[in-house]
Amino acid sequence: MPRRRCAPRSTTADAAYRRPSSSAARWPRWRRARFRATFSPSPPLPSPHCHGAPVRAAQRTATFTESVIREMTRVANLYEAVNLSQGFPDFPMPAPMKDAACAAIHGDVNQYAITWGSAALRLAVAEKYRRWYGMEVDTEREITVTCGATEAMASVFLALVDPGDEVIVLEPFYENYGPDAILAGAKPVFVPLDRPNWTLNPDRLRTAFSERTKAIIVNTPHNPTGRVFTREEMNLIAELCIKYDAWAITDEIYEHIRYAGDHHVLATWPGMRERTITISGLSKTFSCTGWRLGYAIAPAEQTAAIRKVHDFLTVGAPAPLQAAGAVAMRFHAEYFNHMAQEY
Repeated sequence: MPRRRCAPRSTTADAAYRRPSSSAARWPRWRRARFRATFSPSPPLPSPHCHGAPVRAAQRTATFTESVIREMTRVANLYEAVNLSQGFPDFPMPAPMKDAACAAIHGDVNQYAITWGSAALRLAVAEKYRRWYGMEVDTEREITVTCGATEAMASVFLALVDPGDEVIVLEPFYENYGPDAILAGAKPVFVPLDRPNWTLNPDRLRTAFSERTKAIIVNTPHNPTGRVFTREEMNLIAELCIKYDAWAITDEIYEHIRYAGDHHVLATWPGMRERTITISGLSKTFSCTGWRLGYAIAPAEQTAAIRKVHDFLTVGAPAPLQAAGAVAMRFHAEYFNHMAQEY
């Protein structure tokens, strides 16, 4: 008897995102191409209930592809080309960090650190935020050290976003944001920035917010455009987050790489400390992208949830590297200023 053929399930990228209803939905060609590069649906998956059907990947992976950055890196390496796709600095990591890491390794700081980060690194992070931004952070209840800012973002999504929630993503965007939302069961809502200066369009952003909005991702300085959002733009984001009781998830990994002006920490805005998750890391500032050291700062209740997810994703960041990270976070202002001038 011939084996019954299974009708494939239909999967579309449309099921995973919503565009705000405005003329902005008619994207230019380059923007559509960028979206398709990461969010092109995979071939339809057969029903898992079909007898004899091969075991396939989970349905949630059908609405995005592998990292475009990783693909471009492989091609660049193949042809020995200059790789402009991957964001890593071209200056050496500071010697005091190397010395601190070596000392920790030779001092047998090689077992598990505290899951949510060594006390020394959490204290150094808190001191830096007090020194630079006047922001008080509880080292025991509000900081989670993660395996890079990327893992921090994934842990935050899984801890705070429910299936069916909407997450606003300003476009163009760092490619992980959309898949992070989808893996958490949320729907990314893309809001294009206005060219040529990549400014925030107030009407478009207001249209994107709704009662279904759980969070907005705020990446400033912005990847890939380099834009630093103004105080007026941050005021608008804060206003809408408060109005719709939404989280602001800030990616501040490039906070010290600016040509001019101040870095605006949204958590310091009135009414935003209790609704902002601040994410950053050491990769770009200290030229250690391979170390994977990041952190998330959040209110105590949300930090407890983030720590639970983080624990089951990665357990913890490497202990000897955290010791070096604590040294780096205490560098004097001249280090950060010199780095910005070199750029």
